[in-house]
Amino acid sequence: MNTVELAPHRIAGLLAPAVDRTFRAGILAGRDGGGAELSQRYGGITATGFLVDLRTRLAAPGGTVDGPGFAAITRYHDPVACRRSVDKQVAHGMIYRGPDGALSATERGAAFLAELYQVHAEVTEELWTGHDDRVARLVSMLGRLLSYALVLADEEANPVASSAFTALAPPYEPDGTPSGVLLLNRLGTLRHHRADAHAAAWTAAGHTASSIAALPAGPERLAIELESDRRAAAPYAALSAEERLTMLADLAALPG
Repeated sequence: MNTVELAPHRIAGLLAPAVDRTFRAGILAGRDGGGAELSQRYGGITATGFLVDLRTRLAAPGGTVDGPGFAAITRYHDPVACRRSVDKQVAHGMIYRGPDGALSATERGAAFLAELYQVHAEVTEELWTGHDDRVARLVSMLGRLLSYALVLADEEANPVASSAFTALAPPYEPDGTPSGVLLLNRLGTLRHHRADAHAAAWTAAGHTASSIAALPAGPERLAIELESDRRAAAPYAALSAEERLTMLADLAALPG
């Protein structure tokens, strides 16, 4: 029997677009399936924007995102504009900003996030209906990946000062969280791991967030993408070669 074994760096590169596609499908379904209306009830996007982005940490009781973590999460956005957006969300009573710049959800913000989790539960159940086995497998494999990625981050000899992944991982998963929400939020957390790897790759190549965004397709961009794959690969050692292929196949089979 012929088998295909993909090394961790190869599967990291192949999975990145599949993870993006599936995650975006879930987020868009949430927006269109009640999330936009929910946001309006709490003051609109100016009141809720970063709560959605930071939900997997700020939904947790006492959950905070520190200044360096927030900078990493928003590395492709204008920092002045981001600070002004946070100012508005603080003014709306949705986010609290501590003296050290750390962000947390207020009581009103936490109520919004609890409702958002419920919206995501409803829409992902509908979006991925009939795929219970695939969703369960993906949730399990992603849990192992993220756990190992956190172990590796703790063991890093020269930890990254600004890591989007460690700012948001592990995702908040209260007892009884439906499998669709687990999948959506674990995919989102894995995307941040990839984003950190990509940022490290383009930084090593002498780029900034603005210059890498403007870099056209070609040999230099390809080299950076391959280096991103290499830097993102380590957690995939937690999965067998067969499981890596199963993960790729399961993501490809999910609608969205």
